[in-house]
Amino acid sequence: MGGDGFGGTLGFRQKVILVAAVPLLLAAAAIAVVVAQQSRLLAEREIDALRAQLIETKREELRNYVSIARTAFGPVYGNAAPDDEAAKTLVMQNLAAMLYGQDGYFFVFDYDGNNLVAPRQTQLINQNWSGLTDSRGTPITDEIVRIARTGGGFHEHLWYKPTTGEEAEMITYVIGLQDWRWALGTGIFIDDILARVAAARAQVDARVDRTFAYIGAITAAALLLVFGSGLWLNIRERSLAESKFKRLTQRVIDTQEEERGRVARELHDSISQILVGVRYSLELARRRFQADDDRAGEALDKSIAGLSGAISEVRRISRDLRPGVLDDLGLGPALKALADEFSQRTGIRTELETVVFRNRLDQEAKIALYRVAQEALTNIERHSGAGAATIRVFGHPSGATLRITDNGQGIEAAGRAALPTSGLGLRNMQERIEQLGGTLTVVSSPTGTTIDAQVPLSHMLPPEGSSRKANA
Repeated sequence: MGGDGFGGTLGFRQKVILVAAVPLLLAAAAIAVVVAQQSRLLAEREIDALRAQLIETKREELRNYVSIARTAFGPVYGNAAPDDEAAKTLVMQNLAAMLYGQDGYFFVFDYDGNNLVAPRQTQLINQNWSGLTDSRGTPITDEIVRIARTGGGFHEHLWYKPTTGEEAEMITYVIGLQDWRWALGTGIFIDDILARVAAARAQVDARVDRTFAYIGAITAAALLLVFGSGLWLNIRERSLAESKFKRLTQRVIDTQEEERGRVARELHDSISQILVGVRYSLELARRRFQADDDRAGEALDKSIAGLSGAISEVRRISRDLRPGVLDDLGLGPALKALADEFSQRTGIRTELETVVFRNRLDQEAKIALYRVAQEALTNIERHSGAGAATIRVFGHPSGATLRITDNGQGIEAAGRAALPTSGLGLRNMQERIEQLGGTLTVVSSPTGTTIDAQVPLSHMLPPEGSSRKANA
């Protein structure tokens, strides 16, 4: 694993956690944005509906006020002539007395823009207000007269509120008294409606903020869960790796001890006994020389033969430990020597089929395949009961394969002894190949067993890069 710290390259575990955390953050952010937008759109629609409903209520209220006023002065207006000043004065007095609420009153403008009635703002009376606009530039007097001339309607504008002296939003309802050329109307300030709408918007903003907070809390909890899970997996993997490393170390030690024991037994059982025989033959030859016995030469010949046997045993043991031909000539000649020695020693007919690789297998692959063949032949000798075996080495587009087959009784019939737990064994054979990135396949039946050891193309050297001239 590279780069455990944040200052260096991210390790595999950090990358996995990052890959898990970044989509989670992006998804949470996207959800938050979508929820906020949808919430605001829905709330705006609700607020607009609320405002429209409240405005309509105010408009209905204004209609009722004007209707009441019209009913109050209706008989006077209906019986008066267009130039009846007394009737006009009586109606203006009645309208000036009609006050409601803290700010409600009726006003009258003639069609020329002169104010005739304004009981709560008397400074307006008897002055011409044509061209009057509010602070936003919305026409007031001219629009009121225009609406009255067309029969009546509503107008929204800013107007000074009597109780505060400040501009506020107002809805005005106007009707026209066409015989007298009057614009009669009244208005209601809707700042209370605007306050309710603003409060509703504030509630929406608060809900959106709470939603963001909830999503953030859920995201934080999910991130903590991801990092916690990653930490737990990290600790667990480290523990498993340490346990496997300890077992592997113990197996290496056990294998070394077993190999040393095997070499020691080989030296004791073969070379040591041969050398002891040579010693006795030499002592016998010395005694015969001292006694001028003609058989002294026979004893020397026997000693020389024993030394030759010892030399052969040393070479065999050395070849088993690390065959020199593997390093000098390559895999093909090494397997040929192994097959010939195995056939001579066991009587099992062994054939080797190989192709010319031009020494393209790297050193690791050659050693691994040789050890697999060595262990497979040992298993055939000990457990299979086979009479013939075949070793094939061939290349293909995905790499190279070593295939060993026999006509024995198969692993199942051989029983558990066919699955050795000492030395390399099938498990160690598999580990050797897996370390190269290859695969080991064992197919067994009552008619024989086939072992395929395949190494990937990455362990095949380019033809141009090899200067050796021996076969694989």
